[in-house]
Amino acid sequence: MDLDVPEGTIVSIIGPNGSGKTTLFNCISGLYRPDSGQVVLERAGVRTDLVGLSPDQICRSGVSRTFQTIRLFAQMTVLENVLVGMHAQTSASVVASVLQRASFRVEEAEARDRAMRLLQLFGDHLEPRAGAFANSLSYANKRRLEIVRALATGASVLLLDEPAAGMNPSETEELMQDIVRIRDDGRTVLLIEHDMVVISRISDRVVALENGSKIAEGSFEEVRSSPRVIEAYLGRGAAGRAGDSRPVAGASEPEPRGAV
Repeated sequence: MDLDVPEGTIVSIIGPNGSGKTTLFNCISGLYRPDSGQVVLERAGVRTDLVGLSPDQICRSGVSRTFQTIRLFAQMTVLENVLVGMHAQTSASVVASVLQRASFRVEEAEARDRAMRLLQLFGDHLEPRAGAFANSLSYANKRRLEIVRALATGASVLLLDEPAAGMNPSETEELMQDIVRIRDDGRTVLLIEHDMVVISRISDRVVALENGSKIAEGSFEEVRSSPRVIEAYLGRGAAGRAGDSRPVAGASEPEPRGAV
């Protein structure tokens, strides 16, 4: 697997179930350790090999992620979930926290201000619910909160694992706009998604996987018309019809537009 994700872009990973998409994310984020090779993050001119670092060290280096299944702290508030994400950026010691020293109170107030600003990224979906328990949110808002918590780490690279899963068309449309706004705010997004409308609308580049290997890379149009991609999704008999320009996963035909 050879992949380059340029700074300030949205690169989408597609492939059938079991093709290795989430395994790739687990290798990048430190949950799995690759048998060989490098995972290199370049940030502010500094190159860091992430292989061998723990997940928390990788997070502090500037890479954060969400998961296929929602992993919020259900009995904590929306605001508290975001503050947990900011732990990587805070410096107050346990003693300062317990004793409520002035330095801790200042840092805590600043963190709360930053957290509220992050909640505003999703309009009125999360900010008015800052004091509500996370388990009281709708499914779509739980997905949004996971993204905000990942952003709260200060990450420059965001790994989103099927963020639109379970969302209705209206919620998906809003999510696409949010992801583009995150990119336009200066972050890099590596995205796993099965919704081909999402992939076609927001991706600067698309990479297709099968059995843990890259089988195609390029624009959405280039990748979806690749015979190897069509074969991976639809079977060997469909590969001969690669010129018919049908979406690879049965998605409805997207609007005729390039990457946002």
